[in-house]
Amino acid sequence: MASVCKDKNGRKRILFVAGDGVRRTIRLGKCDAKQADAVRAKVENLQAAALSGSTDPATAQWVKTMDIRLYDRFSKVGLVPPRERIRPTLERLLTAYFETLDVKAGTLTTYRQTGTALEAYFKPTTLLSTITKLTADHWRQSMNEAGLAEATVAKRIKTARAIFKQAVRWQMVGENPFAEVRAGSQANRSRMHFVTLEATQAVLAACPDAEWRLLFALSRFGGLRCPSEHLGLRWADVDWGRNRMLIKSVKTEGHEGREIRHVPIFPELRVHLLDAYMNAEAGAEFVIARYRDPKVNLRTQLQRIIERAGVKAWPKLWHNLRSTRQTELTELYADHIVCSWLGNTKGVARDHYLQVRECDFDRAATESTPANRYQKSGAESGAQAAQNAAQQDSEGEGSEPKNEAQVLVPCGVVQKEETPCGLVQGVLMTPWGFEPQFLG
Repeated sequence: MASVCKDKNGRKRILFVAGDGVRRTIRLGKCDAKQADAVRAKVENLQAAALSGSTDPATAQWVKTMDIRLYDRFSKVGLVPPRERIRPTLERLLTAYFETLDVKAGTLTTYRQTGTALEAYFKPTTLLSTITKLTADHWRQSMNEAGLAEATVAKRIKTARAIFKQAVRWQMVGENPFAEVRAGSQANRSRMHFVTLEATQAVLAACPDAEWRLLFALSRFGGLRCPSEHLGLRWADVDWGRNRMLIKSVKTEGHEGREIRHVPIFPELRVHLLDAYMNAEAGAEFVIARYRDPKVNLRTQLQRIIERAGVKAWPKLWHNLRSTRQTELTELYADHIVCSWLGNTKGVARDHYLQVRECDFDRAATESTPANRYQKSGAESGAQAAQNAAQQDSEGEGSEPKNEAQVLVPCGVVQKEETPCGLVQGVLMTPWGFEPQFLG
């Protein structure tokens, strides 16, 4: 049996009698009673394991991930082997890392891909001490030679850096060999695609029902993340009177102040939202009701709809709908407003969402910039002044002088209402009007 002893200075220690009959002490330092009692239970489990010859899985796993300083204290009293007999291998690090990692399922999948890549190159039994800065650079080079996209390489380098940062914290290694490995950009602009209004209308026309049209419109016109934000939207979150929707973001809920956001019900989105509302069953809670099964692959179904519409499928089907919308809205509103609506930051928008299109080049070649307008205005003003001077000379002496020509100097900033490339300018109002009748 083991017990917890509290010292006068607030520190705690575990007292137990070892197998040789000698009383042993493990000093824990300052900790609360619950933590001390948890350690006491592990001490008793390890004592029982010494007698039976087998350790229960939960205790064995706890030993693998325990703080190295506490491990040394357990080792000194004979409860665990000396640290030198524990092989700090890549496999042990990855096992401990993924068991203590608290992230969403999608992020975990991405991190595990990096773990698999590390084991494939370095081998699971490789000692961490043999993974050096040089071999870390070689790993990066091997991924480039394998033809992986730069964004994939960058993501894996950053994940490996995070894994080995934890290894340093756990004192499995002295330094992080990936700390200075060049990661590069995770943005892959070759896979960006602007979904034009022509393509949008063709796909909407090919959608099988009102709910699918709304699924598509929520990303293309509302900028929502699919599927998490689509499936989380409730009819109670739709404020028809104030023309906005309350969006609960699963992706950013871990960031303070970014758990929820409000998105305008844009005119081009409203028509599809109203259509789905009028076709919803009485008392329906969720806006998207028929495609909530996790087994439903919305990407595959969207690809079939796009093919049926006669449109060439673009990369990253759902992401590029959101990217297209952010590009459009940024032409009309300030960055911070658009980022607030779409739930990302300016840096993320710049690297992963905002696009430069062919129509941007066309506008630049045909529309006047402030500098060009200034030069043109200056030339016209100079010509007018020369003409006035010539007229005065021809009138001769003694005639009454004419009013001097007034030359307006342009300020260099011309306010003009511009129509963003491809943005919908008007949507016909549905027969139901603006305020829908609430379903019973």
